[in-house]
Amino acid sequence: MARGLEVEGFNLKQRHGKARVRVARVWKGKDGRDSMVEWNVSISLLSKCINAYLDGDNSDIVATDTMKNTVYAKAKECSEQLSVEDFAVLLAKHFVSFYRQVTGAIINIVEKPWERLHVAGQPHEHGFKLGSEKHTTEVILHENGALKINSGVQGLALLKTTKSGFEGFIRDKYTALPDTRERMLATEVTGTWRYWYPSAFKLPENPLYFTERYLDVKKVLMDTFFGHPKAGVYSPSVQSTLYDMAKAVLSSFSDISSVELEMPNIHFLPVNLSNRDKSTIVKFKDDVYLPTDEPHGSIEASLSRIPSRM
Repeated sequence: MARGLEVEGFNLKQRHGKARVRVARVWKGKDGRDSMVEWNVSISLLSKCINAYLDGDNSDIVATDTMKNTVYAKAKECSEQLSVEDFAVLLAKHFVSFYRQVTGAIINIVEKPWERLHVAGQPHEHGFKLGSEKHTTEVILHENGALKINSGVQGLALLKTTKSGFEGFIRDKYTALPDTRERMLATEVTGTWRYWYPSAFKLPENPLYFTERYLDVKKVLMDTFFGHPKAGVYSPSVQSTLYDMAKAVLSSFSDISSVELEMPNIHFLPVNLSNRDKSTIVKFKDDVYLPTDEPHGSIEASLSRIPSRM
């Protein structure tokens, strides 16, 4: 939100925009292969339209319907495939430069995970299937050229059946959870990372750079969570694994300045069943679980580089 403006003895902060503008864009490749994206776009403008609030004068307002139409017009202008981050920057630059009243633009986009279909081991020229986790971005651009780009992933569901434990935690009269070095670990990662690019003039020239970086970050997150395909990696807690995942991202990509991860501990509860005669029906031996989605543990943290003092 922009800095407040003192009016009539009050502090007023305002912005307006258009939310959930859905657009799909198809590019026809010269090799006959189609590419496509589906984006859910939300726009918020910081602008000098104070008179609309105080006097009912709308002459400085960019209509939200105009914002919606701009999404489709700019998508049409993108003759070559580009990343969701670059499209968000394109929109932000338009609103900030085209309207003298606009002092800043905040663009949030969620990309739906359409993936190319493979048939008989071959990539289909025009067939796609819906994946799971979503690619997100938030671009904030101010009239002075200052830029912030946050990218992320939503709904990255990960599970391993072993190599996880939890022990040595605080115990009191309300504690019922036993120590264990053998449990199932499941989570649904929501991750956000910030790029260091301070202005739109310093962005990579490759229009799919951020798409490739998204895939690379996601791979580092998953590789760190699971470990070696044969040996795996032991997780003493979700907290420890979260930290290792965030640290691996910062260690792998110099253009990422911070990482924030939310990793709920989605519980798979051991099943033991006995009848009224105390005869055992099911005896748990790390094999039969009750999957749950609530309540779940809530673990989140952020990790960022410490700025150099030089």
